[in-house]
Amino acid sequence: MSEAITTTIDADGICTLVMDLPGEKMNTLGPALTNPLEAALRAAMADDAVKAIVLTSAKDSFVAGGDLKQIGGGYDHSGMTGAEIVHVFSYLSRLLRWLETAGKPVACAINGLALGGGLEIAMACHYRVVADDPRIMLGLPESMVGLMPGGGGSQRLPRLVGLQKALPMMMQGKNANPADALKMGLVHAVAPKAELVDVAKAWLREHADAVQPWDKKGFRIPGGAGTMDPNFRNTFMISNTMTRANGFGNYPAPEKILAALYEGLQLPMDKALGVESKYLTQLMLDPVAGNLIRTMFINKGKADGLAARPQGVPKQDFTRIAVIGAGTMGAGIAFAAAKAGMDVVLIDRDMALAEKGKAYAAKRLARDLEKGRTTPAKQDAILSRIHPADGYDGLAEVQLVIESVFEDRAVKQDVIARIGAALPKDVLIASNTSGLPISSLAGYSDRPERFIGLHFFSPAERMPLVEIIKGDATDDTSWAQALDFVGALRKTPITVNDGPGFFTTRFIGSFVTASLDMLEQGVNPALIENGARMVGMPMGALTISDSIGLDVSYHAGVAQAKERGVAPKLGVIGKLFDAGRYGMKNGQGFFDYGPDGDKRLWAGLSAMLPSLAHQPDIEEVKKRILYAQLAEGARCFAEGILIDVIDGDLGATLGVGFPGYLGGPFAAMDTLGLTAVVAECDRLRTSYGDLYAIPDLVREMAASGQTFHGAHAAPSPGLRRSA
Repeated sequence: MSEAITTTIDADGICTLVMDLPGEKMNTLGPALTNPLEAALRAAMADDAVKAIVLTSAKDSFVAGGDLKQIGGGYDHSGMTGAEIVHVFSYLSRLLRWLETAGKPVACAINGLALGGGLEIAMACHYRVVADDPRIMLGLPESMVGLMPGGGGSQRLPRLVGLQKALPMMMQGKNANPADALKMGLVHAVAPKAELVDVAKAWLREHADAVQPWDKKGFRIPGGAGTMDPNFRNTFMISNTMTRANGFGNYPAPEKILAALYEGLQLPMDKALGVESKYLTQLMLDPVAGNLIRTMFINKGKADGLAARPQGVPKQDFTRIAVIGAGTMGAGIAFAAAKAGMDVVLIDRDMALAEKGKAYAAKRLARDLEKGRTTPAKQDAILSRIHPADGYDGLAEVQLVIESVFEDRAVKQDVIARIGAALPKDVLIASNTSGLPISSLAGYSDRPERFIGLHFFSPAERMPLVEIIKGDATDDTSWAQALDFVGALRKTPITVNDGPGFFTTRFIGSFVTASLDMLEQGVNPALIENGARMVGMPMGALTISDSIGLDVSYHAGVAQAKERGVAPKLGVIGKLFDAGRYGMKNGQGFFDYGPDGDKRLWAGLSAMLPSLAHQPDIEEVKKRILYAQLAEGARCFAEGILIDVIDGDLGATLGVGFPGYLGGPFAAMDTLGLTAVVAECDRLRTSYGDLYAIPDLVREMAASGQTFHGAHAAPSPGLRRSA
């Protein structure tokens, strides 16, 4: 028998199968586990000496779902018929249906995490007991990666707990702890971990039943099902409406789950499982799942594991850092570091401002305490690690200084010089600038090789991404230590080469510019905002501008023009600024904001702007928004800003809200096809200008059949530049 499955048979005929995938921290479903599991189950079912089976795990978890790395690699289904493809993807479903109908009772002892296929295995067993540990989660989170339960989960879960309780677990990825699982009927018992197998065996000896409830005559789904049931009909009417309104059809998984539930719950189990397999296959062949898995799980996992970290540099531990500038960004960075266990010297030009920065953390911790997300002891411990100061005397013992002052070159030059005078020569200095070139800022330092960019996103304590910017002189030790710091904050790092706006600021700028261009050309602002949402952006550019602050955008535009030595072109932003409309902060921007947070487009906007007599089709609006970002990504690649396109995809999705279903701009261009992207950008450039210009390098890639990802991926110019 395989090392993945250990088999023992008691004198009373109870066979215990223990899953333990060699060389892995957790059991995940793939051929390395499912093949020996099937072999062990079939052997036990065929053995006359075996009367019943217990299934459990030797690891801390039970089964943590499918192997996403394997799924993200894609499947070669060339030359296969549709029926053959469905047969491949229905393997687990067929195995589990055989298990529950093979004639011998099977009990499942769930000793830890049981997600996705792990819970599906458990639900196919005739009895389920779970360890009494509130940290254990049971769930079906497949929709989070663009898929759906494919081992019978979409059909067994509602037959166990009812449709109303099943929907949040499948549609929103909500998990149940052991107490909740028992209450809702997902498991039969909760027991101490050490007694799990004994409890399972006791049931097999005393109450064993080898027939599932749904295979017994007269079975009814809890809560009812069928078109004659008004609750059933209303649930699907509401769920379909909400799914379409929130996803605009971009995420197929929730829609397929609802379809499988609606059809399957009105059919016998075998037919219902066939319906599930049909919809699972459609999702497996859809690029959305592959894009989500590759970017949000595989590549994010690589980034979180600091896979890009230079070799041979000793790991840097951070116990004490300093943050210069106690405004919203600086205070958020200090808060994030203090939550990660670091002492933080938070410096501003006077104690009142420094204390205000600490009060930012206190306010957010108080809110967390009110919502039960923290405890008074944790709150006090975090606050005790933030040390306000009005001078640079406390820098002698820090391992890192982060400059996070106003985005003004003269101010930063003064602060960087003062940091260098007070700081030991070997300590890393980082700038939280969002756009000023790191190499030029490093010129104000006495250690340009120990100077790097750490671009946080607002609010810094919550946003999951940090963009690390390597200056021309930045050495590998500084880069490695910057990665260590971001890892210590438990955030996802990306690394890019230096240049005005780096990657993320340039990238979101293309989205905002495309939207404002349309606005100033007379496109209805509501059409622009809705077009952005329909593409998959979390909010429209006008809403983003208001939330950032139109005064901030105004001053940034002035500063950027000064950097380039040109006259600022502020357009509608300048007009709104002159009118005293600064955005959400004063309740007046592109929108008027009510006391309850409700908003309406400002009626006076129409007087400031032209209006097209014939508004563009919504598809054209969506293309202008999407392809402006794809073109900007292509330019960043060709200019060597990106060391790896993985960083571009993560930076766009996690940092600035590019649609997750597309997997990032480079995954999106591969999905759409580079030849088609180049042609569409050329069309848009002819009509709307250079925002849609595609660089020659990417044209050459398209002509030669190269891609950004996969076997035909072109090397990044940024990799050569970084080396």
